Amino acid sequence: MIETKLNIETIRKDFPILSRKVNGYPLVYLDNAATSQTPKQVIDVIVDYYSRYNANIHRGIHSLSQEATDAFENSRSTIQKHLNAKYPHEVIFTSGTTHSINIVANGFSSILKKGDEILVSAMEHHSNIVPWQMLCERTGAILKVIPMNHQGELLLSSFEVLLSSRTKLVVCNHVSNALGTINPIKQIIDLSHQFGAAILIDGAQAAPHLTVDIQELEADFYTLSGHKICGPTGIGVLYGKEAWLNKLPPYQGGGEMISEVTFEKTTYADLPHKFEAGTPNIAGGIALGAAIDYINGFGLHYIAAYEHELLSYATKKLSAIEGLEIYGQASEKTSVISFNIKGIHPYDIGSILDKLGIAVRTGHHCAQPIMDYYNISGTIRASFCFYNTLDEVDRLVEGVLKAKSMLS
Repeated sequence: MIETKLNIETIRKDFPILSRKVNGYPLVYLDNAATSQTPKQVIDVIVDYYSRYNANIHRGIHSLSQEATDAFENSRSTIQKHLNAKYPHEVIFTSGTTHSINIVANGFSSILKKGDEILVSAMEHHSNIVPWQMLCERTGAILKVIPMNHQGELLLSSFEVLLSSRTKLVVCNHVSNALGTINPIKQIIDLSHQFGAAILIDGAQAAPHLTVDIQELEADFYTLSGHKICGPTGIGVLYGKEAWLNKLPPYQGGGEMISEVTFEKTTYADLPHKFEAGTPNIAGGIALGAAIDYINGFGLHYIAAYEHELLSYATKKLSAIEGLEIYGQASEKTSVISFNIKGIHPYDIGSILDKLGIAVRTGHHCAQPIMDYYNISGTIRASFCFYNTLDEVDRLVEGVLKAKSMLS
């Protein structure tokens, strides 16, 4: 029996999509690591914006513009407090984690030189690999990989060996999207700083499940995506230390990010606007603040405890299935299980589960190097959120057993 302060039955009523049927079965949504569902409280905020005060923000003197600006900037303050960032202007609105990482990668083009080194962990999402490869191609810097073990844990002893005076940047996810591993990022950050390296943490998978205290962690950059934390798609956050954001050049040129423009010279706006060229996703930014308020209304510590129980229950039940192998069994994990059944392609399992109304993700999860490490083409990934239930875990297990019997 799961002991929790959460009333799951009541919470589920906040998510309209959870009441629908798929292929004649009640939906079991277990693809939360890709995109979480959105509660009506957040949907209502989006509708309210477009219904009552849809206007462009900043510098507008009319009432609608001022209302929209206030709501947008209040959301920035909500995120600042949620992350315990020192200043609101250290919170940059982006389109998502990929956009956030590319802003930093672009900025380091003017900092790195040939022979400098970037360290990247072996368990990164492609969005935290490809921008750094592109940066190395532009600058002549060298990309080196922090290895992992079979349990899905980074080898910190190897990381320490890789660190040197040539290390200018370290990039690592807080939580692996493919394995659920929670990386020891405080230790990784501290080690990086000992060598004078900046560090970027991809927090897309951590933000929905863990309390993040930026000042305690002392990360130089931290990213998150709204659609993984009960918010809308197309909105995300780049946190950067004030000193670093002032040091990096703008990513895009245009309106909003300028102070003065002449044909001879342009001066850039102060933070955060320096990195927010053009009209932003205003409704998305406001809704992201509402999503964070919604999550915090329950308490992330209660959410984490409940999801851990779901993970333990599902791990035990799935492990009992003959021929099923779980990839990534780190001692510290969030509620993600990646698995295969011997002799059966993950796509085939996923397709049958879909026919039963069960949504999981199959493939390499934009983490192909992890799949190469395990010498597999992909996995079936079930990822749980605080609105999932034990009964849904049971339905997953029953579905996997049925698929196995049909495909064996």
